[in-house]
Amino acid sequence: MKNVELMKRRAAEEAVKLVKNGMIVGLGTGSTAAHAIRLLAKRNLDIICVATSKSSEELAKSLGLKVVDVNDVDYVDITIDGADEVDPQGNLIKGYGGALTREKIVAKMSKEEIIIVDETKLVTFLGQRGKLPIEVIPFGWKHTARELSKYGKASLRILGSGPYVTDNGNYIIDLNVGKIEDPVEMESKLNSIPGVVENGLFIGLATVIIVAYSDLRVDIKRVKRSLDTVF
Repeated sequence: MKNVELMKRRAAEEAVKLVKNGMIVGLGTGSTAAHAIRLLAKRNLDIICVATSKSSEELAKSLGLKVVDVNDVDYVDITIDGADEVDPQGNLIKGYGGALTREKIVAKMSKEEIIIVDETKLVTFLGQRGKLPIEVIPFGWKHTARELSKYGKASLRILGSGPYVTDNGNYIIDLNVGKIEDPVEMESKLNSIPGVVENGLFIGLATVIIVAYSDLRVDIKRVKRSLDTVF
């Protein structure tokens, strides 16, 4: 296992310790979240899970976890998910794995949003890694991309010979926005563009950030939520 995978697993180990019997648990998407799903299954707890992607749902079910439709629960006790960027305030960019809309819905439903990352995901400002994913509907996507290009270079995400398609049947526009000076304002502006379903800015949603470093040291930071969350 490469060192970065060791870091991801180390962060996941700390996160799953927070899950207790009787909880409704949100399962994130991506390679780091997959570590948490595997570790969670080994604990044999009496829990119900909701997944943020088809891939996470399939993995969880294959390991014996009980996964229900998100519409069958009123809230989520705790969600464990990864992130592509984490700034010093605990704000995030997510969506490199394409599940940003479902991840944001579940995050909004969650009493606790536990974000697990390795040290490479820490940034001094959002946009530092150069990509902000935007989920858009296929109808008129070129026109939506043209509007998005006011904020940076907009590129349709490609998989194989065609557009990448999300679990929702939509496309992803990767927007090179550079430094995001005001994430709250940017989130609002992007979501106001017709055709945009959701964007990858997760502002004020995380409650705990767990970071694993190359020496396998783990830092656990509680973040004060700035938004009302549970529906």
